Amino acid sequence: MPLINKSELNYRYSWTAIPGDNPKVTGEPDSTRFSRNEGYEVLYLINKLAEIWGFKKLASAHKMEKMIKNELPSDIQTQKGVKDWIKANW
Repeated sequence: MPLINKSELNYRYSWTAIPGDNPKVTGEPDSTRFSRNEGYEVLYLINKLAEIWGFKKLASAHKMEKMIKNELPSDIQTQKGVKDWIKANW
């Protein structure tokens, strides 16, 4: 069960997949390109990281969302890069 759903996100996002994007991403965070402005990508990554790290509180999901939206350096553009950056800056 996901830790957070679309209606619980605090920021506004685009929810339209562009050609080459897959709104139903599966697997582990990897070298797949990541956009902090695409809701389905943010939602997927937050829930995947919460699952990996055993987070159970909505506050943790909101903290990750805030970090991604407001603090993530612009040169970090892959899922794995975001995962590593969040872990290092938690």
